[in-house]
Amino acid sequence: MACRFILQNLSKRHLLHSTFASRSASTLILAEHEGGSIKAQSLSAVAAASSISGDNPVSLLLAGSGSSLQQAAEKAATCHPSVSQVLVADSDKFAHPLAEPWAKLIQLVQLKGGYSHVIATSGSFGKNILPRAAALLDVSPVTDVVEINGPHQFIRPIYAGNALCTVRYTGANPCMLSVRSTSFPVPPISGDLKSGGASISEVDLSTLDEDSIGKSRFIKLSSEETDRPDLGSARVVVTGGRALKSADNFKMIEKLAEKLGAAVGATRAAVDAGFVPNELQVGQTGKIVAPELYMAFGVSGAIQHLAGMKDSKVIVAVNKDADAPIFQVADYGLVGDLFEVIPELLEKLPEKK
Repeated sequence: MACRFILQNLSKRHLLHSTFASRSASTLILAEHEGGSIKAQSLSAVAAASSISGDNPVSLLLAGSGSSLQQAAEKAATCHPSVSQVLVADSDKFAHPLAEPWAKLIQLVQLKGGYSHVIATSGSFGKNILPRAAALLDVSPVTDVVEINGPHQFIRPIYAGNALCTVRYTGANPCMLSVRSTSFPVPPISGDLKSGGASISEVDLSTLDEDSIGKSRFIKLSSEETDRPDLGSARVVVTGGRALKSADNFKMIEKLAEKLGAAVGATRAAVDAGFVPNELQVGQTGKIVAPELYMAFGVSGAIQHLAGMKDSKVIVAVNKDADAPIFQVADYGLVGDLFEVIPELLEKLPEKK
């Protein structure tokens, strides 16, 4: 009898909690910025937040230091109609996106704001910060979400994208998510939004002690200067595989990308062989892309690579092996030697204007 009474009361409490949570849904977006602008991936996170509920107020959290942070905050205030508030944490502690100070910041903001959801994108930024912040808040994050069916029901890929799993979150607030930006495209924003905008507020960092910095230290940032578009958000991606045989031969891929105004990608085998840096890797352990056109040269189509690009709108594959798995997902395929095909393309394609 006593057990039944306890279970009934727990059920009532759970029902009241669920009802309250659905009525008071609010989302905190962990936004990335660079050069005074919000990154496109963060706008996809805002689009994902719009799927949680119709009246879901969205707050963007920006952290950093200097004038570029303030410029990014001003642009964030008018970046999307769903954004109701921009929170700015201005401190040298956040000059670089290290996991320890960012996790402490999220904990601080969550304790003050009481958000029902916290969302980051499934890039290196979100993968680095979200698990540590979730541990501090004693919740379990839901990762790699590709579809949102309600405040607590999500769809995420498993088995390298070969199956989709429906997950229902039953834990305490906040529900912490990482979303694939390629699954939440940002619709065109009306120009009328620029006349208004969300409020911008400074985060009180007085209670953030020096211990929040943690043991890790920023050493340096190594990146290649290029005019090519970012791999994660490019409309066209040209990818090369191990069949290119050397870093010198991989320059053919780079020349083709320049002519097409495309981003350059690579398979894990090409990266491991030292043809290109890790930041160009596409696949399960690299970047997830979904461009309008994906061109794969000398890519066999291993399951780990397909997991990172099979959502592309149009896939073109060139491989001399007619039985290569890449042809099973390609919209257009050519069985041929890439050392003959690429030079011919370079010769016939006009120069990019």
